[in-house]
Amino acid sequence: MFSVQALDGIVHSMDSCPENQMPLTELDHYFVRSRDLEKSRRFYCDVLGFETMARPNLPFPGYWLGVNGKVQVHMGPDAIPDADRYYFGTTAASAKDNAGVVDHLAFQATDPESFAARFRNLGIPTRERYIEEIKLFQIFIADPDGLMLELNFSAVDVKPDGPTSRAA
Repeated sequence: MFSVQALDGIVHSMDSCPENQMPLTELDHYFVRSRDLEKSRRFYCDVLGFETMARPNLPFPGYWLGVNGKVQVHMGPDAIPDADRYYFGTTAASAKDNAGVVDHLAFQATDPESFAARFRNLGIPTRERYIEEIKLFQIFIADPDGLMLELNFSAVDVKPDGPTSRAA
């Protein structure tokens, strides 16, 4: 049993039983409230390989970025008039250093050597981790606003020899 406080301030008790579970299927996207919109767009597209996707005509500037035709990242500028009308997850008083309450976001990826070479050539600091038990190799990088991104490479039988990229 756990409690949840609703937006109206009412506290609801919930069982953690299957009949109370919602049918969530996947993460749809996340929103980056960027201090430098163009720098962030270039990072996600040029460094990580995202593409700029079609975006509806919203009342503030921004981008929708995706991979393989699926939008995964929304971004908009940090300081816009009437931000409270459009940005529901943060306020003017929200943390401005790095990611606030979000520690990191993770993506499945392939070809860790190519990513490592790209990061090394661009001078982007990385941290790496290999979890032998589940054959998972990970590379961590920060986006231009300090949000930590985790790239997961599954089915890696052996940790790559030496650092595949520059350590942070």
